[in-house]
Amino acid sequence: MSRKRLLIIDVRPRPGHATQGQLIAGGMVLRCALGRGGITAFKREGDGGTPLAQMRLLHGYKRPDKRVQGGLGLKLRALRRNDGWCEVGNDRNYNRHVRIPYGASHETMWREDDLYDVCIVMDWNIRPRLRGRGSAIFFHLARRGYTPTQGCIALSRGDMDRLLPHLSDQTVIRVRR
Repeated sequence: MSRKRLLIIDVRPRPGHATQGQLIAGGMVLRCALGRGGITAFKREGDGGTPLAQMRLLHGYKRPDKRVQGGLGLKLRALRRNDGWCEVGNDRNYNRHVRIPYGASHETMWREDDLYDVCIVMDWNIRPRLRGRGSAIFFHLARRGYTPTQGCIALSRGDMDRLLPHLSDQTVIRVRR
């Protein structure tokens, strides 16, 4: 796979496991975690659903203290301790990066559980941003046992390391049922 080549990644639920999936990228078939609400066509803020959608990868963050290798074609900037993501639908920065402390409810991106050691922003509800349609839908690292996310797609650290060199801002993730 070349640096800026279009890569289509398909994500489908694992049979019998609505909160886990299979991620198919080129010749790789990888296990992934999905939202606690499974895959949903009617994504709402706080429902825990992974959107049934086609989403482009925009850019990402990596923890500088965790030896994360950057992708070749996807911009990954160093995560900082004051990075956050706004999750309040009527805030002017809804579903956007913010600096914390921040006055409205937000996701803290520098985490102790390592989930955002690699955190890629997908274009869910970015342009246009619609109030209440869901925020902070990321492609990030999974917990041990692939326990459910809040609506994101998550891979093991090893699988993310294998996939990162193939990702670019041309990569599209298609979440299917």
